[in-house]
Amino acid sequence: MAMGNILQDNTKSGDFAITPHVPNCSTCTTRHLSICAALEQDELLIFDHVVQHRGFPAKTVLFDQGSKADFVFSVSDGTIRLFRLLPDGRRQIIGFAIKGDFLGVAMDEVHEYSAEAVDQIRVCRIPRVTFAAMLDEKPHLLKKLHQLAGREIHNSQEQIVLLGRKNAEERVAAFLLSFRERLAKLATRSVTIPLPMSRQDIADYLGLTIETVSRTISKLARDKLIVVPTVSVFWMLNGWSALRMDRQPPSGRCRSRLALPYSLFGTKFFLFRASA
Repeated sequence: MAMGNILQDNTKSGDFAITPHVPNCSTCTTRHLSICAALEQDELLIFDHVVQHRGFPAKTVLFDQGSKADFVFSVSDGTIRLFRLLPDGRRQIIGFAIKGDFLGVAMDEVHEYSAEAVDQIRVCRIPRVTFAAMLDEKPHLLKKLHQLAGREIHNSQEQIVLLGRKNAEERVAAFLLSFRERLAKLATRSVTIPLPMSRQDIADYLGLTIETVSRTISKLARDKLIVVPTVSVFWMLNGWSALRMDRQPPSGRCRSRLALPYSLFGTKFFLFRASA
């Protein structure tokens, strides 16, 4: 189905009617960080007619693991925890999505993980069939999606190394560094770093217990590598090079990096195309 036809059908049915809103795709301050960076100005005007701008309070479930993937999402503000539930009920957080991140690309048209708001969030929601049609018609958009997929593969490899080979202190330090680096890309350069997620969230992401995370954070504070002005909201990091904990390995051994990139889509990424 052509893009113009999709726009016309949606407008007539009212299924994807857009309520009045202040933000739009042309003036979005996070557009350069997301998949929308691949779109030209005239394409953004079209995109703005199919995007649904939505706001949700904390603890809102954006989508559930195993649910039908009817939409893809671009995060405009706030933080979203991405997690999978094991058959016995245990939770593994696979990442935290922040401003500029893109969610919802799924295999077999169902979500492989759940997405839940950590704090108040704003997202741009796009019907999956509409986005698939845009990929068919706009190769440069598909190329951008390929780039995101490549980054996701790299992130998954880094996460395997961190969970398999790093101790608790290295994992927590790597997480703090990674989150700080992500915020820096948003021009957030303050030495005070907000972490809206709980220590339990951090533990579930790093494969640790909440007690281990708490003890590790206390140790980093005693070592004067971090300052904790409040219990769970802000972290102030001093001496980034010290916190990185890079050490020269013995001769003949490979040096590893500790800064853990975030996981955006999960451990798998699949492209989809519009049906003929």
